[in-house]
Amino acid sequence: MQSEPKNSLVGEEYEVEVGPVAHGGHCIARTSEGQVLFVRHALPGERVLARVTEGEEGARFLRADAVTVIEASKDRIEAPCPFAGPGRCGGCDWQHAKPGAQRRLKGEVLAEQLQRLAGLTPEEAGWDGTVMPAEGDKLPAGEVPAWRTRVQYAIDPGTGKAGLRRHRSHEVEVIDRCLIAAEGVTELGIERRDWTGMASIEAIAASGSQDRQVILTPQPGARLPIVELDKPVSVMRIHERDGSVHRVHGRPFVRERADDRTYRVGDGGFWQVHPKAADTLMRAVMQGLLPRKGDMALDLYCGVGLFAGALADRVGDKGAVLGIESGKRAVEDARHNLASFDRVRIEQGKVESVLPRTGITEVDLIVLDPPRAGAGKDTVRHLSGLGARRIAYVACDPAALARDLGYFREGGYRVRTLRAFDLFPMTHHLECVAILEPAEKGR
Repeated sequence: MQSEPKNSLVGEEYEVEVGPVAHGGHCIARTSEGQVLFVRHALPGERVLARVTEGEEGARFLRADAVTVIEASKDRIEAPCPFAGPGRCGGCDWQHAKPGAQRRLKGEVLAEQLQRLAGLTPEEAGWDGTVMPAEGDKLPAGEVPAWRTRVQYAIDPGTGKAGLRRHRSHEVEVIDRCLIAAEGVTELGIERRDWTGMASIEAIAASGSQDRQVILTPQPGARLPIVELDKPVSVMRIHERDGSVHRVHGRPFVRERADDRTYRVGDGGFWQVHPKAADTLMRAVMQGLLPRKGDMALDLYCGVGLFAGALADRVGDKGAVLGIESGKRAVEDARHNLASFDRVRIEQGKVESVLPRTGITEVDLIVLDPPRAGAGKDTVRHLSGLGARRIAYVACDPAALARDLGYFREGGYRVRTLRAFDLFPMTHHLECVAILEPAEKGR
């Protein structure tokens, strides 16, 4: 028998006391009947009127927006961005919170994930509980750091204007400026152009050079426009048949800088979005690993070779570095970027497939910077058996980090230190660097 359809609660409003922050840019509240609400645009301790945006009767939880603030937190400010707020742009989560409060909320989320998924207190993780801002980002309340060097614009099909997606929606919030976009993105003037026929546009402003690039994704069957922007750019397009990236004109890559080295990044490939992030994370990793001359090191999920290059510089001619990366273009770029190092090798493929085939049974150091889902139990188990003196885990998701730290503990490793960095101001995201060592060494 088919069950009766449940009544949607979208649009229902509840006056609630807002509880603790949760992973994902919202806070937890409960209706008078005890149903859980994940409430955006709220802060812990507030009393708000929450309007349901997703959910139905009997659901495990509902999603909601705080549409009226009845009792405000001392950490609340008026959102600097005119496009932020309930039902508007979904790019930022904490425009309504003071900068210091944003970092404190991120720290609370990290602490909760570590405890719940890894059974670690901050002290056990070697973490002082702080989330550090990037250099230059410590601004007064009401001021927004312009940090985002890569912006993915969606195009409103009705007007051809550029905007950003609304939260958990395909609808486009047309904007005239994104406050968190880096100056090099803003100066292109993308929001002032007509992009009829395009589905999306990614704008890239390299922080290590004057390189600017736009990557166009056309609607099926649409012709590319003549791209005339306010600054010189190279132009790429996403092929609608297979998703491959094709050069239209200009360089097919941008040049970035980190650790006094230039890195080529092609086809819109991965590079840290915050202009200070690459050097911040590289320094944290190297300070934690303390590489020695002659060390054998692994750089897993190595991208275009940021950490492999830093390691190669430090392990010297008698050391060796193996990088593994799944992206074909990223591997080409990494090999180009590190061509001056004779004892660096970059292999293409998934880490869980390539690493066992290498025959490597012992290494001195490991760096891993996995995608948001984390490395996973099998990969962590393999890494735990290689006898590394130290392991650096770079993570953009606190839940995945905590899960994998739990797996490393099962494999005989403990967390020596953990550092957290606010490299995504106004959003719920953060970056962490955990340094691990064999558990018996810490006793």
